[in-house]
Amino acid sequence: MSPTTMAARRSAPWLIALLGLLLAAVMVLFSAPGAHAADAPDTPGGDQEQTDFYFAGVITFEGEPVPDVTMSVDGGGFDAKTKTDAEGKWRLYVPEKDTYTLKVDEDTLPDGVIVDASQLPEGLQPVSGTTASFEAEFGLTGTKIVNLFLGAGERQTASFVDQLLSRTVGGLNFGLLLGLASMGAALIYGTTRLSNFAHGEMVTWGPVVVVVVTSMLHLPLWAGIIAAVLAGILLGWASDAVIWRPLRRRGLGVVQLMIVSIGLSLALRYALQFIIGGSTRQLPGSSPEPMRLGPVSLSYIDLIGMSVSLVVILGMAFFLTRTRVGKATRAISDNPQLAAASGIDVDKVVRIVWILAGLLAAISGILWAYFRPGVKWDMGMQMLLLMFCAITLGGLGSAIGALIGSIIVGLAVEVPTLFGVPSDLKYASALVALILVLLLRPQGLLGRKERIG
Repeated sequence: MSPTTMAARRSAPWLIALLGLLLAAVMVLFSAPGAHAADAPDTPGGDQEQTDFYFAGVITFEGEPVPDVTMSVDGGGFDAKTKTDAEGKWRLYVPEKDTYTLKVDEDTLPDGVIVDASQLPEGLQPVSGTTASFEAEFGLTGTKIVNLFLGAGERQTASFVDQLLSRTVGGLNFGLLLGLASMGAALIYGTTRLSNFAHGEMVTWGPVVVVVVTSMLHLPLWAGIIAAVLAGILLGWASDAVIWRPLRRRGLGVVQLMIVSIGLSLALRYALQFIIGGSTRQLPGSSPEPMRLGPVSLSYIDLIGMSVSLVVILGMAFFLTRTRVGKATRAISDNPQLAAASGIDVDKVVRIVWILAGLLAAISGILWAYFRPGVKWDMGMQMLLLMFCAITLGGLGSAIGALIGSIIVGLAVEVPTLFGVPSDLKYASALVALILVLLLRPQGLLGRKERIG
C-alpha cells in the first residue's frame, strides 16, 4: 500500500468530521426562527422579531407582579421564549393566527406555587396532565391577552424515566416518517448517484395537494390523501421523464446534475408558496386530543402515522428483496454497468425508482404535516438536511441503511432536549450523532468499504 493511500485513509475520518461540523452549522443557521430568552427584555417582546400577532399578559401572585418567569410558545413549527419584566409583563410574538401551546417554566416560579387553573382567561385550556402548559388561540383580533394568576398547589411533573420513554416514542415516530422520505432519496442516489436537493419539495408537494383538495376544493380528507399520493407518483414520473433522463442521456456529470437539482428545488419551493401562500395551513383533524398510554401521550393520528409508516416500510423491504424489479434496483445500485450488461433495462428501473420516491415522499409529507403540525411552503427544506444525514449515516445508496439512519436521527433529535440541549439546537444533535458514527465507521452503518487511491 502506498504512503499516499495510507495518508488518505488516515485523513478521511477527520475530513468527514469537518464536513459534519459544517453541516451542523448550516442546520443551526437555517433552522426555524424563534426567540430564546436570556434576560428579561427592557420592554415586553423587545427580545423578539415583531409581527402583527402576539400573546401578552401579566403574571401575579397575591396581587404582586412576579418577575423573571420564563414563558414559551410553540406551534406550527415555531417556538419562542421570553421572560417577565419587573412588572410581571410578558409578550410573545408569533408568525400568524393559529392554535399555540403556551408554557410557564415552573422552575422559575416561586416555591410551592402553580398557575391557578380556576382563574384562567377565556379560551385558555390546560394541557392534560400538566399544570403549566395551555392551549391558546386567537379571537377576531391578532392580539390575545393572557393574564395568569399564581396560587398554592402541587405541580404535576413526570419522572425522568417517564420523560425518556415519551421522548423515545416521539423520536421513533419522527424517525419512521423521516425514513419514508430518506428511503426514496437513497434509492435515487443508489441508482443515479444524484444527491437530489429537490427531494424536500417532493415531500412538501403531498400535503400541499391535500390542502388544495380539502381547503380550496372543499372535498373530504380521504379524497385529498388519494389525490396527494397520485400527485406524488406523477411528480416522480415527470421529474425523471422531463428532466433527469434527458440530462443523463446528454452525459451530464454528477456535479452538474446536483446543481440542476438545487435550482429545481428553489423553483418548486416558490411555486408551492404561490399555490398556498406564506402562512401555515392546517390539515383536517390536526392536533387532536392526545391519549395517555402510561407515561406516553399519543393521539390517534400518531398511532395511524406510525402504523402507516411501518406498513409502507415493510412493503418496501419486500419489494427490494423479493421482487424482480427490486432485485434489479439493488443490482444497479451495486454496479450499473454490470447490471446493464446483464440485460437489465436501467432506464426503466430508474423510472420506477423515481415513481416510488415520489410516492414515499408524498406519504411522508402528509405524516410530517400532522406531526409538526401544519403545512408550510418550505417545510420540506427543514427535513432535507436530516434526510441527507440519515442517508449518510446508514450508508450511501442503501435504502435499509437510510431507514436505520432515520430512526437514529429521530432519537437524536427528540431525546437530547431531555438532557438540557436547547430546542433550537436539537436538529444539530443529529449531526453530532453522524460525526460520532462516521469517525468509527466512515462508510456508514450498512455501507461498504471502498478502496481509496
